[in-house]
Amino acid sequence: MNFIENFNYRITGADSSPKLVFLHGLMGFASNWRSIAKAFEKDFQILCYDQRGHGKSFKPDSDYAPEDYAEDLNKILDELGWNDIVLVGHSMGARNATSFAYKYGNKLKALVLEDLGPEANLESIDKNKQLLSRVPTPFDDKKQARAHIEQEFAGNMILGEYLYANLHENEQKQVDWRFSKQAILKSVEQGRSTDRWEQFLALEMPTLLIRGAKSDEFPADIYQSMLNRNPRVKGVEIPGAGHWVHFDSRDQFISVLKDFFCELQLMEA
Repeated sequence: MNFIENFNYRITGADSSPKLVFLHGLMGFASNWRSIAKAFEKDFQILCYDQRGHGKSFKPDSDYAPEDYAEDLNKILDELGWNDIVLVGHSMGARNATSFAYKYGNKLKALVLEDLGPEANLESIDKNKQLLSRVPTPFDDKKQARAHIEQEFAGNMILGEYLYANLHENEQKQVDWRFSKQAILKSVEQGRSTDRWEQFLALEMPTLLIRGAKSDEFPADIYQSMLNRNPRVKGVEIPGAGHWVHFDSRDQFISVLKDFFCELQLMEA
């Protein structure tokens, strides 16, 4: 079996076009990028996939550090025969993309990091444990799951809907997480326990750093420090957007990406 068959993935666009890869964030899956990817299908051949432990992809018991995710992407690209890609990562996907760029920078034309920096954040580990505990899976059916989500997340239904989208009916006919809960917790622990400034500061390819101005995951001071410490990186802060920039401000996010790609002559204006 080819390594890529371990993953739920989708490739769109023409074979002859430049290559563009999107990496989703923690608890996410490939479809999170559907509306964004569609805006670039005319100019790129695009790969979106559920990363290990997420969605419908394989869920090993171990190896959930950013470097492990990066190695997955490297093997996938080798099998596809893709080189000189443009890589876009959101949140955990941005951390994984940074690790990939650090080790396999020769395979990148450009890098886009959305709303996450290289700093450690031990508070994020407890925060995600508490978040998952608020959804006591499994549920008997989707009706019960929906009722719980609507009550528990009445004050933040965007988050509630995101979590609900990660529930599915399992083989036992119960409604449980689409991802591996163990994988999520290990991803946070292995990804946020230590900083990766060394990796970020070593980046030499054209890099775009995007921050949501209202983000509570990516502090403004860390964003500014990244720009100050690596002058090769360009930054854009999008007003009104939170951590999910490409969801909160979809059209502006697409516009920012297009401007960056046009500057690099990767697509026509």
